[in-house]
Amino acid sequence: MEAEILFETRGRAGIVTLNRPKALNALNANMVALMHPQLVAWANDPAVAAVAVRAAGEKAFCAGGDIRQLHDGGKAGDPAARVFYADEYRLNTLIKRYPKPYVALADGIVMGGGVGLSVHGSHRVAGERLMFAMPETGIGFFPDVGGTYFLPRMPGKVGTWLALTASRLGQADALWSGFATHAAPASSFDAIIETLAETGDAEAALAAHAAPAGEPALPALQPVIDRCFSGGTVEAILAALDAEAEAGTGEHAEWAARQAATMRQKSPTSLKIALRQMQVGAGADFEECMATEYRIVTRILRGVDFFEGVRAVIIDKDNAPEWRPARLDAVPDADIDAYFAPLPDELDLSGIETG
Repeated sequence: MEAEILFETRGRAGIVTLNRPKALNALNANMVALMHPQLVAWANDPAVAAVAVRAAGEKAFCAGGDIRQLHDGGKAGDPAARVFYADEYRLNTLIKRYPKPYVALADGIVMGGGVGLSVHGSHRVAGERLMFAMPETGIGFFPDVGGTYFLPRMPGKVGTWLALTASRLGQADALWSGFATHAAPASSFDAIIETLAETGDAEAALAAHAAPAGEPALPALQPVIDRCFSGGTVEAILAALDAEAEAGTGEHAEWAARQAATMRQKSPTSLKIALRQMQVGAGADFEECMATEYRIVTRILRGVDFFEGVRAVIIDKDNAPEWRPARLDAVPDADIDAYFAPLPDELDLSGIETG
């Protein structure tokens, strides 16, 4: 059986290849367990000047965590599901702290866990087929892998909009919003790696092969995003979208109606958790955000909406989840507070750089 993740040291570069193309390179426990110590080894190897992360196949960089596997284990009460998230969040933290250039070459689908493997690196290259999204609220989950940190730091309320609607960004908007630092055609990814291997200079490698990304659509939308997504509650945001849809004219009215309709399909609990994340994360450091996400995921795995969302979207594919509670007004603030409360066993972020 072919390895799910490949490692190569070539010249001055360490190269990671996500190698599950038939599964859209979905991230599983084995891949996380192998990638962390390899990154540590390269960090401590003076011959390696930079790391590049790429993916096999053309469809996806990484479509997220292996949700079906996590669903099955979590539903059976297997503690391995919670262990996976702890290990994944520790890997995200290592990437954020990485002492050398970390170049993520992302083309095709980049969602959830794939965002966690890319957005925290020093250099994030968006290919022309990039499709970025944080779709977690649609399966009763929440925008994790550091979403608590990076989404509130996007321009205006763009991160809140992405968290609540699972909207997708292409190459130009990913660059504009801050997910990506560079744009380049996917056909140049091999050349970027070759230059990196020869020189160890990430800036030079990207300068040699970067290409314009075209015009982003988000700058024109940001005023209406900020206007509608500034509310302090999910209910207030929906009311603002409804008002925009009713009072507005043209594309903004249609856009607002679509956003509201999309949000009303999501888990009410997940929406309220995600908005709270944006509020808490805006003033928290990275480590605090990761600890917060571990608190949330621990409670999510004890709940019902995640398992129901995965059933409806991924297993049965009926796209008719029965959320519990089914209405926003049935999710009291005290219930959301409980997701964010400290744990007896908090996420341990010590010793990450030593593996």
